Amino acid sequence: MQIHSVDRIKIPKGFWLGLHYLNIAPSDVVRKAGLPLTIVNDQTFITTDQYFALWQAFSDIVEDPAESTIKLSTNFENAQLPPSVMAPYHARDYRDALNRMARYKQLCAPERILIVEEGELCTIELSWLFSERPEPPMLIGVSLASLVELGRRGSGKPLNAHAVVLSRPMGNVQALEAFFGCSVRVGSERSRLILRRSDLDRPFISYNEELLEILTPVLDRSLEQKFSSSSITETVKWILKQNLASGRPDMRVIASELGMSERTLQRRLTDEGTSFKQLLTDTRRESALEYLADPKLDLKEVAFLLGYEDQNSFFRAFRQWEGDTPSHWRAEHLDANVTTDGTGITTIH
Repeated sequence: MQIHSVDRIKIPKGFWLGLHYLNIAPSDVVRKAGLPLTIVNDQTFITTDQYFALWQAFSDIVEDPAESTIKLSTNFENAQLPPSVMAPYHARDYRDALNRMARYKQLCAPERILIVEEGELCTIELSWLFSERPEPPMLIGVSLASLVELGRRGSGKPLNAHAVVLSRPMGNVQALEAFFGCSVRVGSERSRLILRRSDLDRPFISYNEELLEILTPVLDRSLEQKFSSSSITETVKWILKQNLASGRPDMRVIASELGMSERTLQRRLTDEGTSFKQLLTDTRRESALEYLADPKLDLKEVAFLLGYEDQNSFFRAFRQWEGDTPSHWRAEHLDANVTTDGTGITTIH
């Protein structure tokens, strides 16, 4: 498994507090996740896949993930929150709070919160940058429920979502619908929370300008230091690889995922002697060679996975990279990995 330099998560205290609140022994969860017991006491970092394993074990142990999700999302004190999560609770309004949450959540984990306002609705999608595994049910539930709880606590008024879409089932749907105040549908590639755009204008009774003036510069510097301590080139290529199939990735979107402006991203890439255009080309070329080495993928599928609208565009690009056609390159390299021993048995290496 490839480990990314930014794929480092320090298990939040809230995770262990949640286990304690539900009368679950941390050792039971850690053992079920197949992780060393030392992580309960150590302030060590774990990967996204290990974090997923913890939450999956948590989901498997509780009697009903939905009801446990609601308890975890509503039974906590704001004072227990880390500064990166505390800041949104003292934002000017719900919109400001959600944007701050999307930005500063990156200090806790490589989780992407994409907020899109369109028409009368606001859609919030969740995804993780460094794992191809599906998110554990309770992690999805707590993430979405916490965003709704943020609006309720901040505004001091009841707030219902417009709709909720879950990528995976998580127990009692009726309990979730009662909590969110809307329909909950299961079965989607990505989980989504859909709010009424008018609710984003709700002012927060917990707004604290003085506290934000203290926290914001500190959190911004921490975010900058987090990404400056690693290769931005490596990070961008990783994100590009995960998003190629959805179409031509846009630098604005990638910069947003990294919590920085396009200008800052371009400057960082220039400092490392590259550009966004060059990284996109390099990522497609490297991915193309990986996909072509898999005989189960036909050329149309490879073109799609690389984000090309048609097969001919992929062929032209590949000829520029390798001076050969994809089909001929594949035939030569697959043949090179096939040998026949003295008994006439063909072996693929």
